[in-house]
This record gives sequence, C-alpha cells and structure tokens, in this order.
Amino acid sequence: MFGGSAGGGSEFLVQLFPFIALFAIMYFLVLRPQQRRVKEHKDMVAAVRRGDTVVTSGGIIGKVAKAEENEVVVEIAEGVKIRVIKSTLSEVRSKSEPVPANANTPS
Repeated sequence: MFGGSAGGGSEFLVQLFPFIALFAIMYFLVLRPQQRRVKEHKDMVAAVRRGDTVVTSGGIIGKVAKAEENEVVVEIAEGVKIRVIKSTLSEVRSKSEPVPANANTPS
C-alpha cells in the first residue's frame, strides 16, 4: 500500500536537526552566559568583607560594617546601619583591606 522507503530514519533526523540546532544556539547565547553571571555573583557575595563599599539591588550605597554568613550590616550614613541579605547585593564597588576587629575600641 505504501511505498517502502529505506530513508525513513534519516528523514526524521533531518526534521529534528533544526530543533537541535536551535537548542544549541540558545545554550551558547543565553543559558551559558547566565550561568557564568550567577557564578560570578555568588563568588562576589561570598567575598564581601568588612570595609567594602557595596550597592544593594535597591540602589543603596554603603560600607560594610559587619559581614555574617547570610547577612551584612551596611552603614549608609554616619551612625545609620541596616541589615541586608547578602544575595541582594548587586555590586561591590571598592574592596578594601579588612578592618581590624578592635578598630573602634579606645586604646
């Protein structure tokens, strides 16, 4: 009834090729760079330490007064400190040498 063609499997691969090519292009143009940015952000957040100037995702600029495991205390003005979740930091503007723990204690 149907003409038997020996190339049935190869026709399927030819039809499938554009989808495979599209996935490969999406991977290299979208997914891979996004994974790299996520890794760089994670490394940046993990490296935040006391004395660094940071920018939050809300646009607040301040200096890190205390860095904990998941949070940082950021001084945004003289005597005004806020607690911020580390993952909401969008940028570390200037890295500084770590401030000694006893820098604010009188001698």
